[in-house]
Amino acid sequence: MKRMAWRILRAVLMALGTLMLMAGLLMLAANLWVLGQTRERIDYHLSQCHAEQVGIVFGTSHWTRSGTRNPYFEGRMSASARLLRLGRVDHLLLSGDNRTLSYNEPITMWRDLRGREVPETAMTLDYAGLSTFDTLARAKAVFGVERALLITQEWHLPRALFIAEALGIEAQGCAVKERKVKGQWRLAAREWVARLATLGDLYLWDREPYFLGPREPLVITPQRRTTDQEGWAADTPSGEKR
Repeated sequence: MKRMAWRILRAVLMALGTLMLMAGLLMLAANLWVLGQTRERIDYHLSQCHAEQVGIVFGTSHWTRSGTRNPYFEGRMSASARLLRLGRVDHLLLSGDNRTLSYNEPITMWRDLRGREVPETAMTLDYAGLSTFDTLARAKAVFGVERALLITQEWHLPRALFIAEALGIEAQGCAVKERKVKGQWRLAAREWVARLATLGDLYLWDREPYFLGPREPLVITPQRRTTDQEGWAADTPSGEKR
């Protein structure tokens, strides 16, 4: 009886071990595929990022759970403002989560960028960017974006670029500078899982965004810049200059 129980236990453990090994190999293969398909389309210096009319900025929380300013938010805002000044983009699509009355990523991004003297005419807000997939699906279907520069951290860009290509957006990635934060390994691990899940979203269960709505093509006003590219000389609707 004990021998039979041991054989059953050993068979179960071997089956579990095999499943874990297969899951690990699947995870590795999925990540290598996503990274391999996108690495040539990522630039790591703002001044060298591919020039596009539209830059898509992905929302994230303004604050960390500990109550400090989120360095990922800071990095995306700083890079977005500078890319406009450098002439790498003419317009920013600010896409983020607005599912509750007390949490509004697009408005927070807009306010921060206005504080950096980014003209209102250079920004459009998307309040239904509940995920990377939703942001890019809505950029294509709602805002009519065909080409874009994706502005986010290096670890996020491969997945974002992979989704953009699958949805028919010709995209390049501009990696935002980032500083190391406590617990970053958890974020990296989550991103590995998210890349695998993305393949399921795109090729297995045909994921759709939570909200679409009518088309609202972007109104892009080319921004006139000063010769030193450090200040704005863009006209506002009233004709005044900032």
